[in-house]
Amino acid sequence: MSHPNAALTPRHRLIVARLVVDQGWPVSDVAARFQVSWPTVKRWADRYSTGQSMQDRSSRPHRSPNKTSQATTRRCIQLRLRLREGPVQLACRLGIAPSTVHRILVDAHLNRLSHVDRATGEPVRRYEHDHPGAMLHVDVKKLGNIPDGGGWRYVGRQQGDRNRAATPDKPHNKWRDPLMGKAYVHTVIDDHSRVAYAEIHDDETALTATAVLVRAVEWFN
Repeated sequence: MSHPNAALTPRHRLIVARLVVDQGWPVSDVAARFQVSWPTVKRWADRYSTGQSMQDRSSRPHRSPNKTSQATTRRCIQLRLRLREGPVQLACRLGIAPSTVHRILVDAHLNRLSHVDRATGEPVRRYEHDHPGAMLHVDVKKLGNIPDGGGWRYVGRQQGDRNRAATPDKPHNKWRDPLMGKAYVHTVIDDHSRVAYAEIHDDETALTATAVLVRAVEWFN
């Protein structure tokens, strides 16, 4: 797939190359027709004549003589896990540039010490089951109800009282308690996929929680 700014798609590159190689068109005429430079036309014509692909090549070099050796990379990671030092200190120990140490740590996801377990010195690995349905996490979040139209903190005390009185199906006692009861958000999350199922109820009793879990399992299935 060509990059977004390419003047020629692979299909048009093949047309350009065939006009030059197979039909003998001058490179300048083909370049003018397709509104590209003559080096571009020549490049695709040369690739076509040698049987190469019309797709974009990777910009990665074939050889990297100055690339950091695998032994140095492994030594850097080992020192990071054991000593937990920064790029400057590790660079002095390894005899390489601090920027090189930083790049190695970023590639290994060890550029932040928060990614390393303090007790063991090993990279932190998130606990996760290997397939959906192996583990379900169940939680209940308790939230205060808000009357329709907004509570008194948002619309003022008088309007808040009117909104509370006009809101149906919200419990409030005879002492005009501004609290309108609580809503309980029952959430069931699949450990592997992190897909969540949630229901809102007026309580968190065992009967309600069990019924939510049963419906969640049916929904996941």
